[in-house]
Amino acid sequence: MKLLNVSGSPHVHSDESTQKIMWRVNLALVPTLIVGIAFFGLNALLISLISVASCVLFQWLIEKFIMKTPSSVKDGSAVVTGLLLAFNVPASREMMWLVIIGALVAIGIGKMSFGGLGKNPFNPALVGRVFMLISFPVQMTTWPKPGENLFSMVSVPTTDATTGATPLGMLKEGGFGAAGDVWDYFIGHMGGSLGEVSALAILIGAIYLLCRKVISWHIPVAFIGTAFVFSGILWLCNPLHTEMVNGVESLVGFIDPLTTILTGGIMLGACFMATDMVTSPMSKVGQLIFGCGCGLLTIIIRNWGQYPEGVSFAILLMNSVTPLINRWCKPKRFAN
Repeated sequence: MKLLNVSGSPHVHSDESTQKIMWRVNLALVPTLIVGIAFFGLNALLISLISVASCVLFQWLIEKFIMKTPSSVKDGSAVVTGLLLAFNVPASREMMWLVIIGALVAIGIGKMSFGGLGKNPFNPALVGRVFMLISFPVQMTTWPKPGENLFSMVSVPTTDATTGATPLGMLKEGGFGAAGDVWDYFIGHMGGSLGEVSALAILIGAIYLLCRKVISWHIPVAFIGTAFVFSGILWLCNPLHTEMVNGVESLVGFIDPLTTILTGGIMLGACFMATDMVTSPMSKVGQLIFGCGCGLLTIIIRNWGQYPEGVSFAILLMNSVTPLINRWCKPKRFAN
C-alpha cells in the first residue's frame, strides 16, 4: 500500500526571491533617475549616489557591528531605500550632506531598529524624508529650477544660484504660476524633488513593475483615483481663481484634479512607496482601502495642512493602520 507523504506548507513554490524583486524595483527607478539628472544636472546624480552609498554602508555597519548578523546588502533593498530617499529631496548642494543624515535615519531607525527587511512597519525612505523635512525645513524646501529641456545637460544649473518654487508651494502662498502647463507637469519641467517631477518617467517604471507582477494595480489606482476624485469635487465647488486678499490680487480656490495628481509626489508615492510589500496590506481589498486612505489624506493635508505636500505623511499614517487593515480584510482560506 502506498503512503501519502504530507509536507509542511508552503506547497506552492516560485523562482522569485527578495533579491530579484528588489533589483527589479531598482531597474524600474532608472527612468526617473535619468529624467532627474537631465533636468537638474550633476547635483541629482551626486545626491543619488551619496544616498545609495550611505544606505548600503549604514545597513552593512549595523548588521556587522550591532546586530552581528550576516550582511544582506546584496538583496538590493538598501539601494531601493537610497534611491527613493534621493528622489524625495531637492537637487540642491546642501542635500549632498543632509541626505547622509536622512540615510542614517531611514536605515538605522526606519528599518534596522525593527529587525531589518520585512519587519519595518513604516517605509524607511519616507521616515528619512520626514525627519529631514522637520529638522531642516529651509534646505528641504529650497527648489532649484529645472533646465530648459531634457537634453540641455550643460545648461542645467548645478549650484543654488537659481532657485524656484513648486506649483504646490506657489499655490499655498497664493501666488501666480501655480496653474502651469499640464504637459510640462507630465514630463517634469517644474520645481520639486528630483525624482517626483516627471509623471512620464514614473509611469514607465510602474508599468514595468506591473508587467513583472512585482506590484498590483490596486494601491496605485486607488491612491491616484481617490486623489483625483476628491480634488475634482473641491475644484468643482471652488475652482482656482483670482481674488483680492488684503489689497493684493492672489490665487484662491482649488486646483483642477489633473494638475493635482501630476504635481508633487502623488505619482511617485502611489507607484513606488505606497506599494511597498512590507508596509502595505496583503489582501486586494485591504490594498484598495489603503490606497483610498492615502489619496484622501494627501488632499486633506495639501489643502488644509501646514505643508503644501502631504504624500509622505499620508503614506506613513496609513502604514500605521496596515496591521488593522490586514486584520479586517483577511484572505479566504483554502480549507477550514
